[in-house]
Amino acid sequence: MKVADIRPDSLMAGQRAAMERDIARLAAARDGFVAVDCPACDGADSAVLYDKYGLTHRRCAACRTQFISPRPGPEALARFYAESENYAYWAKHIYPASAETRRRQIFVPRADLVESQCRARGALGGTVVEVGAGFGLFCEELAARGSFAHVIGIEPSPALADACRAKGIAVIESPFETATLPAPADVIAAFEVVEHLFRPKELLDFAFASLNPGGLLILTCPNIEGFETIALGRASAAVDHQHLNYFTPRSLALLAGRAIFAEIEVTTPGRLDVDLVRRALAAGEVDRAALGGFVAHLIDAASDEIDERFQAFLQAAGLSSNMMMVARKPAAGA
Repeated sequence: MKVADIRPDSLMAGQRAAMERDIARLAAARDGFVAVDCPACDGADSAVLYDKYGLTHRRCAACRTQFISPRPGPEALARFYAESENYAYWAKHIYPASAETRRRQIFVPRADLVESQCRARGALGGTVVEVGAGFGLFCEELAARGSFAHVIGIEPSPALADACRAKGIAVIESPFETATLPAPADVIAAFEVVEHLFRPKELLDFAFASLNPGGLLILTCPNIEGFETIALGRASAAVDHQHLNYFTPRSLALLAGRAIFAEIEVTTPGRLDVDLVRRALAAGEVDRAALGGFVAHLIDAASDEIDERFQAFLQAAGLSSNMMMVARKPAAGA
């Protein structure tokens, strides 16, 4: 999979312009930002790393989570996403243009992964809820398979909730904090959501309260200690104006433990590290010398076989810049 497959180059100038208008709105509201402690371990000891898009990034001394502080408060964030020109642009232009490619390259493999994780843990057949259903492709793919009795999406963005409804998906148009499920779920999934939240633990607390005993939480997010995020640092596209929290595998597991989840497993199944670094290198966004001679040689090689082998190594070694956590709510009486 290549970045251009899911983010068509012809549409990205418009996306960039919409994003810059969103960033300007954030900057105008900076006087109302709120200082926070580490979102993973709640530690108060952190140091400034750098500023990007007018947002200050810090690193926790205890667990190495990177996070933005000060940050927009919960009400300001809700308003920002409701009015986001960037999200509206993705919903109107990028998602429709890349829908079939995304389905094949992202959502079919994602559904395969969720099914395999649930099958291995005896969690197929009940109700699955996706928090942040977006354009609805994951819910649509999973519902078509029939491996769960009920598939429900939670999506606060009006444009994206409408896109879900158009696909016949049962959708709750609400932030998860105020969402009411018709019944407890057996699986709750949240893909690329936790990094956006003012208080990430609230998502895990919501999942814990909304799951049946023995139910599973499956979530994905960037890994700030992955190959692409380390190689590109501040220049990484993962370091953007929407992401407030940047966990490591260890700190994400720590957060889940604080929310009383058990059987916590974190893996790094990301597939885009090599292509993202190559594109950044070609655009002059990263110094070749900073990569080191051997890594620069791997990136320069531009061989599909080498790319696939290197990406497979990153996945297996826990070094991809996208990670997945699976955790279980303890069974009653456990």
